[in-house]
Amino acid sequence: MNKAILLALVTLILSGCTDKWGWYVVDPSTKSGLLNLKFLISGLYYTILLSLTAIIISVVVGLLVALPGLSANKYLRAFNRTYVELVRAVPILVLILWVYYGLPQLSGVAIPVFWAGVIALALSDSAFQAEIFRAGIQSIDKGQYEASHTVSLNYTDTMRFIILPQAIRRILPALGNQLVYMLKMSSLVSVIGMQELTRKADELVVTEYRPLEIYTVLLLEYLALILVVSYFVRMFEKRMRTDERN
Repeated sequence: MNKAILLALVTLILSGCTDKWGWYVVDPSTKSGLLNLKFLISGLYYTILLSLTAIIISVVVGLLVALPGLSANKYLRAFNRTYVELVRAVPILVLILWVYYGLPQLSGVAIPVFWAGVIALALSDSAFQAEIFRAGIQSIDKGQYEASHTVSLNYTDTMRFIILPQAIRRILPALGNQLVYMLKMSSLVSVIGMQELTRKADELVVTEYRPLEIYTVLLLEYLALILVVSYFVRMFEKRMRTDERN
């Protein structure tokens, strides 16, 4: 009896919700639905481009910030710690708004929406990358440094040929996680008008007045994108581990 009542309630709720749903707005079998889907998917290019550009810059900056943190000089270590703590303390949305609206007033140079998003995302992520690199480099046995000194390698060559290749293999999962994080955080750049996935969805909601259906498609877009990226990151990790064993 209880099961019958529960089933009846679920059926009633679903039937009532179905009357309010308007999946026609993203129905690929109709001309308007197909155009809406193409409009939503068109933001994928800028989402990927924005994320990849920002992650590349953040990795480079993060490495440059991490190296002073490994120095014996207390002032260099203080620079590393100050940079990491200050940047991590600023919410990424606030940083995006500051870079786009505030930085041009300080520099006197207008910053395009794309590069404002890249700068903000890369700057925010560089602090996390710095900590990842620092931990990875510190995990390498000190004997590796001593061995490099016995063959007369200087600091630059030691880091380039001995330490960093091993450290990167160890921190690769963390770097992959940061790429996934970057893809998700790129949605925040929509607040300054970047035409990526979230912005496209926002614009379509304004014209179609169907937030449930449109944001559901947006959710599925990000889900598919993140799953694909995660898959290739795992494949690359396996490839790196196989090469290391060989």
